[in-house]
Amino acid sequence: MSVSDTGARRRRRWLTAGLAVVSSTAAVIALSVVPAFAVHDTGAFELDGNAVNGPAPGDDWDNVCHQVTGSDCSTTSNTNGATAVDWVSEPNVNASIFTTGGSKDPQDINNWAWKDGAGGLPAKDNLLHSFAARYSLPSSATCPSGTAARCEVLYFGSDRLDNSGDAQQGFWFFQNKISLVGSSSGTFSGLHKNGDLLVVSDFSVGGTTSTITVFEWNTACTKTGDVVGGKTCGDANLLTLASSDNANCATAAAGDQFCGLVNANTITMPWSFTDKTGTPNNQALNGEFYEGGVNLSTLGLADRCFQSVASETRSSTSTTATLKDFILGGFGGCNTTVHTTPTDANGNPVPAGGFSIGTGSVNVADQATVSVTGISTWSGSVQFSLCGPPATDCTSGGTPIGSVPIDNTTAQPISSPTATVTSVGTYCWRGDFTPSAASLAAGVQPGTDGSPTECFTVNPVPTALATSAGAGPVQLGNPITDTATLTGTAHEPGTPVINPTTPGGPAGGTITFTAFGPNNCSTAVFSTTVPVSGDGTYGPVSFTPTAVGTYHWAATYSGDPPNTNGSSHNGNCSDTGEDVTVTTTTSAASQQNWLPNDTATVASVGGVPLNGTLSAQLYTGDNCGATSGSAVSGQLYTKTLTNAASPASLTTSNTSFTVTSSASTSWLVTFTSTDSNVGGSSHCESTSLTITN
Repeated sequence: MSVSDTGARRRRRWLTAGLAVVSSTAAVIALSVVPAFAVHDTGAFELDGNAVNGPAPGDDWDNVCHQVTGSDCSTTSNTNGATAVDWVSEPNVNASIFTTGGSKDPQDINNWAWKDGAGGLPAKDNLLHSFAARYSLPSSATCPSGTAARCEVLYFGSDRLDNSGDAQQGFWFFQNKISLVGSSSGTFSGLHKNGDLLVVSDFSVGGTTSTITVFEWNTACTKTGDVVGGKTCGDANLLTLASSDNANCATAAAGDQFCGLVNANTITMPWSFTDKTGTPNNQALNGEFYEGGVNLSTLGLADRCFQSVASETRSSTSTTATLKDFILGGFGGCNTTVHTTPTDANGNPVPAGGFSIGTGSVNVADQATVSVTGISTWSGSVQFSLCGPPATDCTSGGTPIGSVPIDNTTAQPISSPTATVTSVGTYCWRGDFTPSAASLAAGVQPGTDGSPTECFTVNPVPTALATSAGAGPVQLGNPITDTATLTGTAHEPGTPVINPTTPGGPAGGTITFTAFGPNNCSTAVFSTTVPVSGDGTYGPVSFTPTAVGTYHWAATYSGDPPNTNGSSHNGNCSDTGEDVTVTTTTSAASQQNWLPNDTATVASVGGVPLNGTLSAQLYTGDNCGATSGSAVSGQLYTKTLTNAASPASLTTSNTSFTVTSSASTSWLVTFTSTDSNVGGSSHCESTSLTITN
């Protein structure tokens, strides 16, 4: 016995990489007649009495061996599309065997027991290798009755230590995972499930007589002879599906449901093989190698997924036969993979760099591809969910977007319903495949994909801000103005962000207007902000300069995260359209003024020399204060005359008393003589001025 999927028994697998093998060209063809290649002659797999690929089309056991072990099995090729494979080696001929009376096919697996030490096990019942493969093929070639969309075919086989005696073998295909409990002896874990498949083969008389019976585990069978669904129970829990005593693949007619054969001559195995006689060069004598095939679809078993497979040797073909040696391996089961790909609403790839939020929303979708191996007919549904923002994956949770039914006939990929997102950020899709009740019962597993590769980005929109200053030049003392036009904003996120029931409002934020100057772009002399509500024209704002010169307007929109970016205009004062010149004017005018001055002269008759004082006093009015006016303070000028020649004069030097409007002034000139022979005199001189300013 050997196990391919149990840790305690993993040491028993044969994985020798340096194995000496013999080319398939050296193998001796086992059959003396033209062989039949696979059940229904599909060409997918060779049932030709040897384990080496060729010359007929199709895989062989060397391909299965290579696919499982990854090492040389006289080939470098894996199978051509097998949906499940099993290849297990039991190089220790004394390895575990069935034990106790409960280890019989009608008993459930929890009644089976095993132990190490072959003891008295006949060499002909000692298995060395066990193998199996499953294919899903077009029904037109393999299921002419049209019983399924595709045809599920099983192939299986083993080789044994000795050929001295007839061989009775069974092959169990379990839907549940079956493994061993214990290290050198113990029980089995796992139970039968209705629909498990048992193929019992008897090859006697050197393999010329072949009998194959196919059973299904069915708990409705309580004893031999019960009839369940029109078929007869071969024993408790075993429903007989079909049986034939002419099931040799070499002679079977086309269209048979199952067949098997043994090698009729010595063949060379593609892996390490030494029989009881020690035959060299990996050669198996006639009857030491067995292989067979079953068409699951024509037997009504195409909907079964098998996770484990066991080959067994038996004391006879009877359902109550004592079970002897076995090899247990894993078989894959119904493996489900889901791959999702984010798209736009029309199924196109996400643009490089992600989506734009546009005017405040963007429609997105997801595409899912569901693959189920190990079964041809299945159904279920894919539930799409969207996570974020923000999200780095969508392994759980998210917003349900919708469920889409799918089965094995559905054209793929399938698209999700459209989702509307109203906020920037990173979103991630998830697709959850849930099998239908029937598919789940058949072993189809759920599948999901919410990995980081299913994420996409929604980006904010850029905005444009254009400004327009009021016309200039502007006279000093008057205001200058600026107006801004904002475009490209997006609405705020809705509630909720994904598929909102309440739409988001127009973008908010503020526009800040700044005036720089005069005659520079570094001194801000005015700043004000106005609130924003979406696209539109804002302003005008105004400012009254206090100095002449050129002023520069600039404007900045703060933006409204997360959907709308900010923008600015004329931050470097390069837009001459945002310049306004402030000027002032002058007026020509005159302010006339008059400084009254006089020259006083005194003369004597006969030219007598003059002695005394000559004076001049300025008066307002025209009569030297006689009736009006008064003497102007500080405007008295005097000159002393000593023997002065006649005539003598005095000139005033007024620089402080100014006449600025129409008026009359007068000067009183007086000579006071100190000479008794010369008399004094006085004189009043007036001036009338008309001044227009």
